[in-house]
Amino acid sequence: MNLSVLPATTAGDFQPPLWLRNHHLQSMLASTSWRRTSVLARAGGLTAAARELILDCGAGVRLQAFLSTPAAPDARHAPVVLLHGWEGSAESMYVLSLAQRLFAQGFEVVRLNLRDHGETHHLNRELFHSCRLPEVVGAVAALQRAHLGGRPLQLAGFSLGGNFMLRVAAQARAADLKIRQVLAVSPVLDPSATLTALQSGFPGYEMYFVRKWMRSLRKKAIAWPGVYDFTALSRMRDLKAMTAELVRLHTEFPSLEDYLNGYAITGARLSHLEVPSTLYTALDDPIIPAADLAHLAASPALSVVTTRHGGHCGFFARLSGPTWLERQMIARLGGEAP
Repeated sequence: MNLSVLPATTAGDFQPPLWLRNHHLQSMLASTSWRRTSVLARAGGLTAAARELILDCGAGVRLQAFLSTPAAPDARHAPVVLLHGWEGSAESMYVLSLAQRLFAQGFEVVRLNLRDHGETHHLNRELFHSCRLPEVVGAVAALQRAHLGGRPLQLAGFSLGGNFMLRVAAQARAADLKIRQVLAVSPVLDPSATLTALQSGFPGYEMYFVRKWMRSLRKKAIAWPGVYDFTALSRMRDLKAMTAELVRLHTEFPSLEDYLNGYAITGARLSHLEVPSTLYTALDDPIIPAADLAHLAASPALSVVTTRHGGHCGFFARLSGPTWLERQMIARLGGEAP
């Protein structure tokens, strides 16, 4: 891969100790609940201050968010909207950890849930899919205009959430959104390549997502009795076949390829990006192939920060304290790196 073709690419200074350099270990540390106790203890102030919002996103769609406002918010800081990855939620450890660190520095923080993520399966009849960009744009607009006083926002997303936030930013002018900047961590670049990586890589990744997806689909069926029957799908263990079946039965896309291309951010998708955006990714990410970075459209607004190590949304320099990534993001958002 020739990094010189990438827009404003820089090498990050993340250097984990030798025993923490394995990309699978980094990825699993980000996604598992091993640090749940410590994160939840730290996040007590954030969650105690959280106010649930049911956002009118247009076209009858409702999404859930949690807004936490410090007792003495720092007026220098623009509010931050955080978005989780696929089958994560506003309660994911990586979201709560970053949110609490920002909240402690006086940021107003919003944790947004995608459709059918968290405990929101009852809010909308139709199923989630990754091309439902208009409702996420609508959610950001509702937050800005109805709950955050029309102030400019800062958006940050992880994995699929990072992909969504970059696509929201690309539509900011058309949607009349005031977005100061976007930070995207390990975002999905080419969904087809990611699906292949999930299926051909470490066996545990595909099974992990199959289990989480089926758990979510069962919740959907319970929330809408008589509407959905996922019995046949529950017997499948092939993520590509499952996705193709859901696309066929529950979307208007003519093929799996059309659906996957619908939320790719490679090609010309970000060519007209105007919002200052920073993309963080590790070259050893086992889920997001680094080769796809070369297919991003060059844009003066987009900067790419790569690291040799870090896995998928990992970037752990040690097992306690803030991650390298959290330090980078907090400083970029205007706070003081912990």
